[in-house]
Amino acid sequence: MDRYIDKASAFTLVLTLVLFVIALFVKGFTHDLLLEAGVFLVSIKLVLAGYKNQQGTRHLLYRLDRIEQMLTHPSDRERGK
Repeated sequence: MDRYIDKASAFTLVLTLVLFVIALFVKGFTHDLLLEAGVFLVSIKLVLAGYKNQQGTRHLLYRLDRIEQMLTHPSDRERGK
């Protein structure tokens, strides 16, 4: 699980889930349940968006490192030109 989300995101999800379950018992299955479910889903969406952003950033950094290596260490073929 550590591979996908960081500790702060996991804490946010767990806290939101606990509060959602508490709201189920306190408020029951009423109209406010939809609001509580919406808050939980928004929290999940934010964590997923953060994960996707992190993956995109890692990919860009990898590509930038490859470009930097090509510029600083040209291959033998390019040196002969």
